[in-house]
Amino acid sequence: MPVTLQTIPCLEDNYAYLLHEPETGATAVIDAPEAAPIQAALDAKGWRLSDILITHHHHDHIGGVETLRRACGARVTGAKSDAHRLPPLDRAVAGGDTISVGRETATVIGVPGHTLGHIAFHFPHSQLLFTGDSLMALGCGRLFEGSAAQMWDSLSRLIALPGETLICPGHEYTESNARFALTIEPDNQSLRDRAARVKATRAEAAPTVPVPLKEELATNPFLRAHLPGIKGALGMASATDIQVFAEIRARKDAF
Repeated sequence: MPVTLQTIPCLEDNYAYLLHEPETGATAVIDAPEAAPIQAALDAKGWRLSDILITHHHHDHIGGVETLRRACGARVTGAKSDAHRLPPLDRAVAGGDTISVGRETATVIGVPGHTLGHIAFHFPHSQLLFTGDSLMALGCGRLFEGSAAQMWDSLSRLIALPGETLICPGHEYTESNARFALTIEPDNQSLRDRAARVKATRAEAAPTVPVPLKEELATNPFLRAHLPGIKGALGMASATDIQVFAEIRARKDAF
C-alpha cells in the first residue's frame, strides 16, 4: 500500500511533513517546527507518531521535538555530526546510512551548505525527498555555515535522483524565489509558466510543495548553474559551475 503524505504549515512559513505507512501504522514527521499543528494533524487522522526525523539544528525545525517526544514516545533521528546541538537522538545517522519507518526505507544524504550537519531523507520507493533548507522550491538555503562548493556538491547529489522524485522543502518561499529566478532567466518559458501557477496557488493560501525534481531542474536557477545558457546570461561563459552557483547565491542574498 502507498504511503500517505501530509504537508503541515507551521510557524510563519515553515512546513513539517507527516509520512504514514499503512501496513504497520508507523508515522514519521520530518522536522517539527512546533508541536501543536503536528499533533492536531495526527489526532485528526488517528495516527500515532513513531518517528521524528530532523534535517538540521535550526530552531524553526526542531522547536516541537521535545513536546512531541513526550506526548508520543517517538524515536528521534538526526545527524550524528550535529548531535551536540540537536535534541537528544535515539538514532544518530550520517550520509549513506539507511533508516526505516515501518516498511518504508530511506537513505540519508549529507547535504552540507546551509549548515554543516544538514541531512536529507530520500524514500526511493515512495519517490519522496525531504530536503529541509538545502534544496528549496525554486531556490536553495542560505550558506550560513558551509561554502558555495559544499552546497553545489550537495545539490549535485540531489540532481542525480530520478526526476519524478517529489521535493519536500522546509519553507514556503516559492513565490519570492520565482521572482528572483526570473531575474536570472527571464526568457525561460517553463519558469514563466511556473511563476504564474505559483502566484495563483499562493493567492489561495495553498502550499506550492511538494514539487517534482524534474520541474526544479527546468526552472530552479540554483540547479542550472552548470548550463551554458545560464553561464552566458550571467557573462560567465568560462567560469566553473561552482563560481556560477556562488554568483547566483550572492545575487539572491542581495535580492
